[in-house]
Amino acid sequence: MSLFEGLSAFPITPTDASGCVDAAALAMLLQRIVDAGADSIGLLGSTGAYAFLTRDERRRTVDTAIQTVGGRIPVIVGVGALRTNDAQVLARDAQEAGADGLLLAPVSYVPLTGDEVFEHFVAVVESGGLPLCIYNNPSTTRFTFNNALIARLATVPNITAIKMPLPADEDFKTELADLRGKTPTGFSMGYSGDWGASSALLAGADAWYSVVAGVLPAEALALAKAARAGNTEEVERLEQAFEPLWSLFKRFGSFRVMYRLAALLGIGSFEPPRPVRPIPDSAVPDVVQALNHLRGAFQ
Repeated sequence: MSLFEGLSAFPITPTDASGCVDAAALAMLLQRIVDAGADSIGLLGSTGAYAFLTRDERRRTVDTAIQTVGGRIPVIVGVGALRTNDAQVLARDAQEAGADGLLLAPVSYVPLTGDEVFEHFVAVVESGGLPLCIYNNPSTTRFTFNNALIARLATVPNITAIKMPLPADEDFKTELADLRGKTPTGFSMGYSGDWGASSALLAGADAWYSVVAGVLPAEALALAKAARAGNTEEVERLEQAFEPLWSLFKRFGSFRVMYRLAALLGIGSFEPPRPVRPIPDSAVPDVVQALNHLRGAFQ
């Protein structure tokens, strides 16, 4: 199995109010992922609040991960930053700490052109010296990769995968066929957007970059395995179990819901970094109910 294949679990990065990483709580989350048998850890993705952390705290996060998992599972590290030179430094930090791969989003304030994004990615991948996954996340970066730019980046040495958003028309097969017709053999195509991931895997996607797997890795892995095996009956059963949670993700944003799930699972009572606020107390019973509904499918 390649680095960017299967279920990649994206945990939150537990911190105190000042942004100091709680290494013990992070280690607990990571151990759950290892124990469940996920295919990789996606550290410091959007769910990991990379944009809110200093370089020192991001390095502390990576060091904690490498010390915790001890080479038992690949660690892919998000290195997005506004400035190219900052992203290069983060890529070198990740490599020096022992990461296996990189994830890069074109973070920006001034809207970027395709040529600017291309040059940014080339500079970072050359600095990091590790396999890199393109992070196509227009909902946060406000930049959408077109197929021509993806194809151009796929020719750059060590850029070997892309993490895609769910297509608006849910036509995964057409999108995958089009992208594979423009990229080298072996270039990995994966998706985020948990409520559409099983459909993507059934359509032939290589990877699910999963938010929910960061706190519920065993349950997410069961869904991923069923979809990759083409077991549509089991996929339907598990999707029904996940549906209340998907509804909460859409309602409040998966980022906020993950913090409440971590508290309910006894990992710690952490809040999202300000100015992001937790889900309202009035919605907590809905999260409890969704968690119990999901667990019922695994009893």
